[in-house]
Amino acid sequence: MRYILASASPRRREIFGRIEEDFEVLVPAAEESVPEGMDHGKAAMLLAETKGRAALAQFDCSDAMVVAADTVVSAEGEMLGKPKDAEDAYRMLKLLSGKTHTVYTGVALLTADGRERIFCDATEVEFYELSDKMIRDYINTNDPFDKAGAYGIQGKGCILIKGIKGDYFNVMGLPVAKLFREREILLETQEN
Repeated sequence: MRYILASASPRRREIFGRIEEDFEVLVPAAEESVPEGMDHGKAAMLLAETKGRAALAQFDCSDAMVVAADTVVSAEGEMLGKPKDAEDAYRMLKLLSGKTHTVYTGVALLTADGRERIFCDATEVEFYELSDKMIRDYINTNDPFDKAGAYGIQGKGCILIKGIKGDYFNVMGLPVAKLFREREILLETQEN
């Protein structure tokens, strides 16, 4: 079976490469929006499914499994995506400072013949209290701008984090252990 990773994220490419050496990366054009007030975990799944279905529609996926994912950060009842600019990043990091938030990654595994597994994983992340200077210094690294919640656990943002409860790779954007298991379930349905 061919695998298509429907993601522009270099982190997702790296993580998926840990369980599958041979795969294609194709980035579909997809409208990324969710209904107002939607549960944040369900929103992550909807966004992943939207990307996956867009890939099925835009590319030749006849003999492939499409893997799509989307990550959101949930803090104080607010869903945080990627920051629009430095001030938005500052606002997000200030909101996360000294608190625990939840990172949700939705994953969609889809095939052209209609088989699918859509799921979400959640990881709690606790931040240290951050001074304004520390936030500004981190923003000046440019690390926050392509990441939900304005930080990356695997990069310079590691110094912001006091602890996590759950899957580290989920915070990076792809819960690889759960994905592996869900993929196996989907492959078993093909055999039966």
